[in-house]
Amino acid sequence: MISVFSSSWALFLGVFMLMIGNGLQGTLLGLRGEIEGFSTLEISVVMSGYFLGFLFASKTAPELIRRVGHVRVFAALGSTVSAVLIMYPVLTDPISWTIGRVVIGFCFCGVYVTAESWLNDASTNETRGQALSIYMITQMAGIVAAQYIITRGDVSGYTLFIVSSALVSMAFAPILLSIKPMPAFGRTKPMKVTQLIKASPLACVGMFLLGGVFSAQFGMSAVYGARAGFTVGQISLFVSGIYMAALVAQYPIGWLSDRLDRRILIIAVSFLGGFGSLIAGFFPASYTLALVSGALVGGTSNPLYALLIAYCNDYLEREDMAAASGGLLFVNGVGAIMGPIILGYMLDWVGPGGYWYFLAVLMIAMGIYGLVRMLQRERSAEDYEQVSYSAVLPNSTPVFAEVAQEVYIENEESAGDAEDTDTTQSSAPAP
Repeated sequence: MISVFSSSWALFLGVFMLMIGNGLQGTLLGLRGEIEGFSTLEISVVMSGYFLGFLFASKTAPELIRRVGHVRVFAALGSTVSAVLIMYPVLTDPISWTIGRVVIGFCFCGVYVTAESWLNDASTNETRGQALSIYMITQMAGIVAAQYIITRGDVSGYTLFIVSSALVSMAFAPILLSIKPMPAFGRTKPMKVTQLIKASPLACVGMFLLGGVFSAQFGMSAVYGARAGFTVGQISLFVSGIYMAALVAQYPIGWLSDRLDRRILIIAVSFLGGFGSLIAGFFPASYTLALVSGALVGGTSNPLYALLIAYCNDYLEREDMAAASGGLLFVNGVGAIMGPIILGYMLDWVGPGGYWYFLAVLMIAMGIYGLVRMLQRERSAEDYEQVSYSAVLPNSTPVFAEVAQEVYIENEESAGDAEDTDTTQSSAPAP
């Protein structure tokens, strides 16, 4: 682990600063939109813009990198992000902010694709799994650090936007000056959504519903907190708790995933998150209950993302897994675009409790659909081969998903080779 960090510290430092900048703008815009008097619908459209840009870039950024190169794309997108961040407090109208969010979503996705490609190239077969773990921890740490920084500044002023822009600008210095040039960018064979639905309807439906959950957590949590009367410090702690619970719960649920029927685990985790949302839904102004429900939803929805990918892979050949992961990320992105807009209507219709009811409906619907699929489709040993769980974050790109699947395949092949060696040795005649 230490050797992995020492060899790629510049990349991890840059990603950490990038995530601080991204985490700042997500929470900050929700709070500032309330101060500027934006309607709930206007704020929800602004928040949806990020996911629209991210979804579009997941398809076009790899092609852009192949045409002009990693370094040019990285520098161009990074400077664009920095410029948009600093323009937010200057152009305080919903249309400008929506356009800015679309642009930032596109740019951040392109930046992630580039950084994850670098990370993959800088890692060996033996260290790639550790590198991915450090990368995920770095991302979460950046988002949590951003929530602390928000408490140290004035949301109604310019300072926090300037800090966010400066951090993004500085993030590229250690990466561009320290990382070796990239090789040619590969191309993954795409998989149609219809093929994914045929392979695993539960994974596709679950990913679509989770898109709404993630967009609510990332884009609308600050809006809910402001409507519930929480202070800026309380909102920051609330958002931090969601991501901390997500990181802590990844590995216990992953451990269970490799030992239980994944359908049962998907159903149980979905219901836990759904009914956990209702705890705060009945008392939306209670900050203590909001912290508890936020941790339950964050700690269940984020591992569900990787769990659904692993479940879908159970029914696929190894060579199709990377393409399937990219397709599921696309389905998730479509749900994320729609999530804030529907949630905006619920906040107007129900009040702050609408935030929790929205999450509860999506999570419980996933659990119910899982039960229906269990009744419709009996799972026999001939239908699938259960693969290893690979932790994947909701803001991952197809590149990260592909690298995670490469790690799984390499681990499985190593385990198979070791098993074959043991079998050979045990069957050899005694001297």
